[in-house]
Amino acid sequence: MQYYLVKLICWLLRPLPAGMRNRIGDFIGESLWPLVPMKRREMAVANVMASLGLDAPSALAVVRRSAVRFGRMFMELLTIPKLTRNNIDSFVILRGREYFDQAFAHGKGVIIAAAHSGNWELIGPALALYGYEIVGVAQRQTNAAMDRLINEIRTSTGMHITYKSGVREMIAYLSEGKAIGLIMDQDAREQGVFTEFFGRIASTPQGPAALSRMKGSLIVPTFITANADGTHTIIFHPPLATEKTDDRDRDFLVTTRKLNAILEEHIRAHPHEWFWLHNRWKTKPPAEKAGQDK
Repeated sequence: MQYYLVKLICWLLRPLPAGMRNRIGDFIGESLWPLVPMKRREMAVANVMASLGLDAPSALAVVRRSAVRFGRMFMELLTIPKLTRNNIDSFVILRGREYFDQAFAHGKGVIIAAAHSGNWELIGPALALYGYEIVGVAQRQTNAAMDRLINEIRTSTGMHITYKSGVREMIAYLSEGKAIGLIMDQDAREQGVFTEFFGRIASTPQGPAALSRMKGSLIVPTFITANADGTHTIIFHPPLATEKTDDRDRDFLVTTRKLNAILEEHIRAHPHEWFWLHNRWKTKPPAEKAGQDK
């Protein structure tokens, strides 16, 4: 029942003019901001200050914009089924597309290393409409109805969805020459690669480096940013390869360090578009954690 109710709401909102949808999205974002727990706000502000060197009021402004924008992002998510190959270039444009094509020409599949910056949900559907074979790697939602609905929206333009647990499926898709989209900016807990991010050690997902090393696939750091006119730009960076030596951990570290540096550069250019309410530095390195436990 919940699935059909939410789907009805989506169906009613989708035909609205873009300006009206944006205003509704902004209202939703502004309304939800007061509900963000103070402890999480303080954590985010502290991380902005430490990462970007801002004072507390400026850092709070960045965090607030970062959170409020989710209302508009939600409304944009609803419009994905309206996008087609005929109109995609009027809503999402590509910058550095030659890097993406170069990675495909390598012939071993492509790994998209993306982040929770801008409206990342648009990347996969947009690239599918541009004619690329895209597989998005998603986190399964605890609410089955919402999981079904979100994936229906994501796949409405021709992209495919697999879950984080489907490693064998990812490998198979790379072997078929498809592009796998991975998010690389969440705290990866004890399973991550511990390396620098904004001058502090953070646990970073090893998926892009591991798949690249295993399959010889190139990694393309890929981000999206919102433009002043309501459109979006997907930005591709030059592809990276993970070296395969006798030291696997070193290989993972070298590639992951490069990816973090590229992401840092993007966040510095668009600080309010990154998801600061996620505690990127939550997991402590083993040596530091051992010291705290003594």
